[in-house]
Parts: sequence; structure tokens; C-alpha cells
Amino acid sequence: MTLEQYWVIGMVLTLVGTLVCTRLPASWVFAAVALLSYVSNSLSLNELSASFTDSSLLTLVLLLLASVALEKTRLISWVGVQLSRGGLRTVLTKLWFSTSVLSSFTANTAVVASLIGAIKRNQRYAPSKLMLPMAFAATFGGTLTLIGTSTNLVINSFLDRAGLPLLQFFTTTGVAIGVVLAGMLVLWLIADRLPITEKAEDEQDLPYFLEARIAPGSILIGKTVSDAGLRHLRKLYLAEIQRLIGDEKTTIIPVTPEEVLQQGDVLLFAGDMESVAVLQEIAGLTLYGHHTMNGQSLAEAIISHSSSLNGVSLKDAQFRERFDAVVVAVRRGHERLRGGLGTIELQAGDALLLVPGKQFGDASQRLDKEFLLVNGVDSATRLSPGRSAWVLASFAAVIGLAMFNVLPLLKGLTLFVVGLLLTQVVTLSELKRRFPIDIVLIVGGALALSQAMGNSGISKLLADELTAGFSGVHYFFVMAGIYLLTLFLTELMSNNAAAALVCPIAISLAQGLGIDPMPFIMAVLFGASASFISPWGYQTNLLVFTVGNYRLKQYVGVGIPMAIAYTFAVLALIPLMFPFHSL
Repeated sequence: MTLEQYWVIGMVLTLVGTLVCTRLPASWVFAAVALLSYVSNSLSLNELSASFTDSSLLTLVLLLLASVALEKTRLISWVGVQLSRGGLRTVLTKLWFSTSVLSSFTANTAVVASLIGAIKRNQRYAPSKLMLPMAFAATFGGTLTLIGTSTNLVINSFLDRAGLPLLQFFTTTGVAIGVVLAGMLVLWLIADRLPITEKAEDEQDLPYFLEARIAPGSILIGKTVSDAGLRHLRKLYLAEIQRLIGDEKTTIIPVTPEEVLQQGDVLLFAGDMESVAVLQEIAGLTLYGHHTMNGQSLAEAIISHSSSLNGVSLKDAQFRERFDAVVVAVRRGHERLRGGLGTIELQAGDALLLVPGKQFGDASQRLDKEFLLVNGVDSATRLSPGRSAWVLASFAAVIGLAMFNVLPLLKGLTLFVVGLLLTQVVTLSELKRRFPIDIVLIVGGALALSQAMGNSGISKLLADELTAGFSGVHYFFVMAGIYLLTLFLTELMSNNAAAALVCPIAISLAQGLGIDPMPFIMAVLFGASASFISPWGYQTNLLVFTVGNYRLKQYVGVGIPMAIAYTFAVLALIPLMFPFHSL
């Protein structure tokens, strides 16, 4: 072996050891290895730049940016409505299949992040009973199509680099359908043992004060509060109703379930930041400031002691005209506010939840004087029905054109994202905030390392050694070994990192054995998505583990049956769908 080969092997072993034994971000480790490969002349500058501008990587980036707009559409609201109808197994079935389908056409991380709000708002079941099934359904469903999870596009990058046929849109669908059905069967069996982590909500835990109105022609007119579905809303409490009777304003408090709603009623709620989206989705309610809400990100501003807003109501302050923003909620510690939102006299320390306009923040000096702090909030208002339909139809058109080879997916997504910016469905600041730099560094670094291994001859050497080692072993057991290795690494590091490490090995091994590499590629693809036991192996797992407040024992109790069902289905179906053909 040459000195260069020892150097490349040392980088590979260091990379694996660092990812497994430390908590350093995988993106930093892969970026460092790519830089070392260039500095040590293991690959050229052109090869390094080509690794970070790979077409499949660019497609993945654009897909994740496009998901910013998809999260704002009304599609998620439909899923939320389904969660209030039927028994537990019926709800789980609808949640499982709807999440799987959604995840097959957009990044599953975006699907999980968007559905968490809908799950929290369901009125029948504790969110923790639904969050884990939803996260696992997104993982299962992400394998249904090429764009269902970032891992699939990462693997396509390696196939492209190796000169092999690329995965098509539905290449994985046959195996994935069986996997999704196996997961659903297990979920039915363990439904009664799904964990509950929530404690009873207290009104004092809902600090924001929100206002909505029963507009003329509302479908809620004449319904009781209970029939209108305004009771027992999770993290949203109907505190009082203001009603104009003749020339007098009457306050109804407490609000009983039998209270009949009338035209012009002003409903005052206690809630949290998610309550803005909840109220926006209830048909027949007009949320305070609704005319400005069309997919914008929310902001939170805290009034300073020197602010001219102290002691002034929102109406008298002409807040919208002065700041180009509409206040949709107010928080004053845990104090219960009363009266209409526009009539509350503001105080220093009050937190205002805002829907900002285009000019908000331009006069930064004035904002510094008026507010102690202006923060972006990881939430957004919903798009109007018309704009939601446009976004979904445009995205469906991009996918359809790519499926029928009319317009490459990369070009279609480029046009889609540009269209989102031009129509202001998303803003440049939103795209900057959501730019997947970690994935770019992981995939680009892995491609650079793969190129360095090829340049040094390590890839051929590894293929020869693996071929000799597996001589006489049935191809099924080789495939199972690749799957289990990928699964093991996925639980220890990120799914993209695991796929990036094992995919070149799988390709080299198949070529050394003289067989079609597709069964081994499928083993890597499904193995990289098989993270169910550890909450740290997959970003969607970590998200629901944190938000759902699960204990590790509760998480593992659901994850192990899911992992077993997934593994059996994958190992049984891959050889059927992708036989071990000799080249």
C-alpha cells in the first residue's frame, strides 16, 4: 500500500470513530475530511467543488426549501380534522397512512414538524399517543418515493458518481408499500400500550390573550359553544364572550358549553403561540388581524420601558400604521387579561405576537426604542385557501412533469422556489433560516471522500478484499449484513451519514461479486431509514422525543416492535423485488 492509501484509510477510520464516539456534529466532521482530502492532494479543487454541487444534492436542497411553503398550506389542517373522528385505532390508521403519503412527496422532517401542531390540537387523544406513530409513519412513508427522504437522494448521488442507473421516482415503492403495511399491523397490536406523557392543562399555562369574532354569515351562528367545537381545545381556552345587546356591551364569563353563539360575538381566548394557527383554521371564526395573515412567519416583540406604547391601547396607538405589523396576541406574564384585544392598555414587559408586514423592521432605530427584543418565532400563519391550492397544485405539477420526464426535477424545483419568492409565499429570510447547510456538508463531504478513495485506489482494494471475504456466502446474507450495518450506524449517527459511509462499500462489493448492485443499494436505502430504537439516530425521532416529553423507556417500548416489523418486511421483500442477477 502507498502512503496516500494509508492517509485515506486513516481519514476514513478517524471519521467513523469521531462520529461514533463523540457528539461532534456530523456536518463538521465530513466538511473537515473533505478539506483534508483537498489539502493533502487526494482530490483536486474541481473534484471538491463538484462534490458540493452534485445535481442530486442540489435537488435535495431545493426540495427542503420548497417544503417551507408546503408547511404553510391548508393540507395539514385536513389531517388535523381527521384526528377528531373515530376510535383510537381508526385515528391511528388515518394518521399512519396520511403521514406516510405526505412523507412520500416531501421531506419527512418537514411533515413531522408541520403535523406536530395538528396533533397537539386534536381534542380526543393525548398528543403523546399519536406523536410517535406519526414520526414512525413519516419514516416508513419516506421510503415510498425518490423524494420522500433526503437519504434517497444522497444514495442517488453515489449512483451517479459510480456511473450506475439512477433511482427513478417509484423505484422503491414496491418494497415500501409492504413495509408501510407491516408497520400499520404492529401499530394496531400495540395501540393500547402507547404512552401518555401529558399532565392536565391549567389555564395559567396558556399565557397569550387572543381575540376572534363571529362574523356575519358565520356557520357558527346559532350553535352552542360545545357544538361549535370550542370546548376542550388543547392549549386553547375560551375565557369570555363579549356581546353587544342593544347599545350595551355584555361580558359573559364563565362561558358554559350551552352558551349559544350570536353574530358579532367577540370571543376571548387564553392560548399559546400555536393558538394563532388553531383559530385561523376554525371555520366561521375571524381572528383579530386576519386580513393580514397569509403564510407570514410570526414575530414576538417585548415592549420596553421607554416605549411610547406604555399606557396606550393598540387601537389608540395605531400600531399597524406605525409599525406595519398586526398584533394577534398579547402576553403579560401569567396575568389573565380581560376586554377586547384592541382596548388593552399596554405595559412595559408585555409580549406582543405579531404578523409583520414588508416594512416591519426597516426603521430599526425606532424598534430599538419601542421594544426590548424582537424575535422570530418558529411558527407561521396559514396561507389563504386560494394560495394553498396554488402552492399544492404547482408542487404537484413539478412532481408530475418530473415523473413523466417532461421537465427534470432540479429545473422544476428551481422554478417552483423562484415562483414562491416572487409571489411572496416565502421570503428570502425564511429560506436563509431553513437552508440545510448540515445536509450539504454531510453529502458533499461524503462524495469528496468517496472520490478520494477512488483516486487513491482504496475503493478497488476494498472491493477486492470484500469479494474475497464473502466468497461462497449466499447473496441474501451479504445483503442482510449490509442492511444491519447501515441500521447500526444510523442509530449511532445521522441517517445521511450512515448512507454516505455504507453506500460506496455496497456498490464496490456488488461489483466485486459480479451482481446487480440494486439489492445492496436497497439494503442501504432502507437500512438508513431504519432508526426506531434511538431517539438520536434520526432528526424526526429527536423532534418528537423532545416535544412529546417521552422517557427513553417509553420511546424504546414503541420503537423495538416497529424496528422488528420493518426489518422483517425489508429483508423479505428486497430479494423478491430486486433479484440477485449476475452482471
